[in-house]
Amino acid sequence: MARGPAPQQSRPLPLPRWAWWFLAASYALIAACIAVDVASGPETTLTPVLAALPVLAGVRARRARVPLLTGLVAIGLVFFLAAANNGVPALVHVTAAVSVLAVTFTITGSVVLVTARERELARVRGVAEAAQGALLRPPPPEVGGLRVAVRYVAAEAEARIGGDLYEVVETDFGVRALLGDVRGKGLEAVQTAADVLGVFRDAARAEPALDAVAARLDGALVRRGGGEEFVTAVLLTAPRSGDTAVLVNCGHPPPLLRHEGTVTEVTPEAYAPPLGLLALAGGHYRPQAVPYGAGDLLLLYTDGVSEARDRRGRFYPPAERVADMTEQDPDALLDRVLLDLHAWTGGGLGDDAALLALRRPS
Repeated sequence: MARGPAPQQSRPLPLPRWAWWFLAASYALIAACIAVDVASGPETTLTPVLAALPVLAGVRARRARVPLLTGLVAIGLVFFLAAANNGVPALVHVTAAVSVLAVTFTITGSVVLVTARERELARVRGVAEAAQGALLRPPPPEVGGLRVAVRYVAAEAEARIGGDLYEVVETDFGVRALLGDVRGKGLEAVQTAADVLGVFRDAARAEPALDAVAARLDGALVRRGGGEEFVTAVLLTAPRSGDTAVLVNCGHPPPLLRHEGTVTEVTPEAYAPPLGLLALAGGHYRPQAVPYGAGDLLLLYTDGVSEARDRRGRFYPPAERVADMTEQDPDALLDRVLLDLHAWTGGGLGDDAALLALRRPS
């Protein structure tokens, strides 16, 4: 999922279609003013409107020379209209020229400042994405005899740093997996994800009981401090033999189980709080056994999937939609889910989304 550091040359964000219409209308208005000025005779002038030209040029510019050259063109037009309107006091033309220069210098400085800040943000984002990519290493297609696939989709293409996390490891206790969602975004969320994943990779190999793994993750978050930090998560153990898997749900959306051709939500038998809040909410994490035999598939997902809305405000129903999907390969299934999700929302997500599918071979 990591794409490496972003290039230093920043690019302007795409404008919506209505904004392009406003820009086109502004240029057309200035052209109309110039035409009226020439046609109205030497006693009147509309040269002050030319100060808007460098402003319009600076809207999408990421190079200082763009508003500078546009300002130069505007100054040339001021002199041209001054010669054509020799009945207008010279002070009016001088004022128009000074206005064009002042606006040109202001917009040029603004473009330089915005571009510098965007480049700095791109460098910071690139470092964070590289760190997140190192943390969220895509698992191999097969782990401990299970077919595995994962997908991570950011809500915004220009802000690919999120708090969703996943891991799949092979241990002496079977394949263990984690899918979680950190409260918050950006660098702080990446740092929290790093701590959670580091503890999980150690605890998953050391703790025989899955609820003990969850307890260690909870304790690690508590020791971080901050008071408001938590992670919703689902933990999974799939033993090498047998027809059951063990889940621990820590305040996370329920996974989906495709068992004997039927898709159902694995609802927790008892509520357990997110990681980091166990001491505040009380109780303890309880492992839950679920059927997981040959050909069965478990699909874990974050709330970026279950809380995605269509244009009528309806939430995406994962169990209902996946029930109609016949793909057996985890990679093919996740591709189908993402296509269906984008069709449901009309192309955009309100939150980052992560999906993890694990299938036991037939």
